[in-house]
Amino acid sequence: MSQVTLAVDGMGGDAGLSVTVPAIAKLLAANQSVHIILVALDEPGRQALAAAGLAAHPRVEFIAAAEVVTMDDPVAVALRNKKQSSMRLAINQVRDGRAQAAVSAGNTGALMAISRFVLKTLPGIERPAICAPIPTRKGQCHMLDLGANVDSEPQHLLQFAIMGSALVRAVDRIENPRVALLNIGEEDIKGNEQIKDAARLLEAHPQLNYVGFVEGNGIFQGDVDVVVSDGFVGNVALKTMEGVASMISHMIREEISQSWLNKFSGLMALPVLRGLKQRLDPQRYNGASLVGLNGIVVKSHGGADINGFLSALQVAVHEADRNVPALIGAGLAQSPLVNAGESDE
Repeated sequence: MSQVTLAVDGMGGDAGLSVTVPAIAKLLAANQSVHIILVALDEPGRQALAAAGLAAHPRVEFIAAAEVVTMDDPVAVALRNKKQSSMRLAINQVRDGRAQAAVSAGNTGALMAISRFVLKTLPGIERPAICAPIPTRKGQCHMLDLGANVDSEPQHLLQFAIMGSALVRAVDRIENPRVALLNIGEEDIKGNEQIKDAARLLEAHPQLNYVGFVEGNGIFQGDVDVVVSDGFVGNVALKTMEGVASMISHMIREEISQSWLNKFSGLMALPVLRGLKQRLDPQRYNGASLVGLNGIVVKSHGGADINGFLSALQVAVHEADRNVPALIGAGLAQSPLVNAGESDE
């Protein structure tokens, strides 16, 4: 593995430096090829590095930011008025070639807007998308868009499919990823005109292994590698998944606490429950990619713990090591349908 430098927005997320810096320490200990540029408010950032034993680490550089993008900041405020924020300065490192990827747990809308403004999009991409891994019975699949674009034309869904396919080839090492469109049924007659038109584009694309429609419950079967939807539907689906996982966990704990017999049964089943928790743990799948940009930006969940943020850092390392933007760009260059769509506008 070649050397990879990550620029990390240390102030993002619900816990900020108390999560980001310990996660950085774990990554540095596990991977000798990684360098870190931590961007944070001056005094808090230096104190956090010192507390983690990283103040004089040879693979850590610190950049002091003057301000922070909060979770409540409107996108316009973050973009226009906070040019010295930890988020903006971290993304600037990618633009300037000092880092191969940026990672932040901050405001999603602001992160997307700043990343798009600073890094620009790849040729052939009109709208970047948010892509994240989803656990399935057979491993995982990748789903996009998860909220960056609430209204998408068929041409945009085609671009999402190309980007998702390239990402899966790079990250999961699947040579010919199976791509499906999220729909209300698997039959060709199901869905609105947007989905039907998009299906025709995906089916005609020579570089895509398009396998048809997939319903919401089919996402978890493990029969597809890339699930494509517009951002509105994708975000609703993702939040529903998170809510169901949380409810199941709560119900299991509630049932175990009902009686001494249940508690004893729960104790006997502890290895099984631990294995289930590990397989469904959202922290394990933390790290959504902002694909379609001329650079790598990974979004961590704002409520991620140390291990969750570590997962997001590892996603960024894998994408940087495989140079995912270049792979997506190569796929787009071989996409006559995308280029034709651009020239028609």
